[in-house]
Amino acid sequence: MNKFPKVILLSQVPLPYEKIGSWTTLYKSYLESDHKIDYIVCPKPQKLYYNIKYSFVNLTIWHKIRRKIFKKKKLEYFQALDKIIVSNEKYIIQIVDNYGMVKPLKNYLISKGIDKKCYIQFFYHGYPPYNYKDSIQNFYQIVDEIVLLTNDSYIDHKKMINVLPNYFSVLANGINTKKFIKVSSLEKINIKKQLDITAKKVFVWCSQDRPKKGLHLILDVWKKVYASQKDIILLIIGCDVREETEGVVFLGKIPNDELPKYYQASDCYLFPTLCKEGFGLSLIEALHCGNYCIASALGGVPEVLQYGKLGKLIENPHFTSEWEEAINDFLAGKFEIPKVPDNLYSSEKWNIGMNKIIEQAKQRLVKN
Repeated sequence: MNKFPKVILLSQVPLPYEKIGSWTTLYKSYLESDHKIDYIVCPKPQKLYYNIKYSFVNLTIWHKIRRKIFKKKKLEYFQALDKIIVSNEKYIIQIVDNYGMVKPLKNYLISKGIDKKCYIQFFYHGYPPYNYKDSIQNFYQIVDEIVLLTNDSYIDHKKMINVLPNYFSVLANGINTKKFIKVSSLEKINIKKQLDITAKKVFVWCSQDRPKKGLHLILDVWKKVYASQKDIILLIIGCDVREETEGVVFLGKIPNDELPKYYQASDCYLFPTLCKEGFGLSLIEALHCGNYCIASALGGVPEVLQYGKLGKLIENPHFTSEWEEAINDFLAGKFEIPKVPDNLYSSEKWNIGMNKIIEQAKQRLVKN
């Protein structure tokens, strides 16, 4: 038997992932550097990471029939695992945000007689605990470790869930801090010219267009602010035109590689989430590009903004009056742009943290 456990990443999406995704971007940076993943089990991607072994998931009509009629879930993943798993070896198996994978995976490992030789790491990019019916038996008593984005999320887990797994870790999101950087005043002027922005102050909102992201709220607020402040503009990224609104430019979807220049041209980032976000990756992208951030005090956001040290937290985000006051205060110069450490929430720190979490899991598994 190999003394050192192997690490398997189970992914619902092909890796590398061709579309935009926060955790897939993190894993891309990680898997292209000094990583500790031995295998990826996923649908076949268009191209492969050269320094890793794959077992591809093939979802056939037969799998779909068995899933529907016999309630046999995730069989295609376990067939792919069969090509990797050796009975006398030990494995760390990583799952990202796929709650429905946990119990079927455990049943598969038991059927193979190797459940005691495997350590399940679950990476959770949400914030509130899973509180479904039977989630204690189907999730919390099965996984060996849950990796969260913030310590505040861990505190909520302790409050809400009576039985927790043996281990928790916190691994904050990271970004490419060599790409998302603050530029000089002169360079900012040149970027604004390039983007045909003439307004004195530039605000930006960037997200998917879903009600819980709060765009409708910000647009209501903007009409009131713009009525008395004409030399401002709001850039909306990730959303097509809803309605013609004075002082608002809808830019639609912007490729991730082009996002930095829009943040660099901006002065203030608005993050009006109406749900408990796990982290808020765009927040730290905007922060590193020199934006002041005004954000909802929900979920992991207060911890990310260091409880107000790195931005303005809106305690009652459903009240438009608080957003209007904060935006007007920013325009009046009542907030100072914070100094953001170069390595704060960097992808390099994320990579180091991931390796540490894997090494700790290996040590625990070897002792068993």
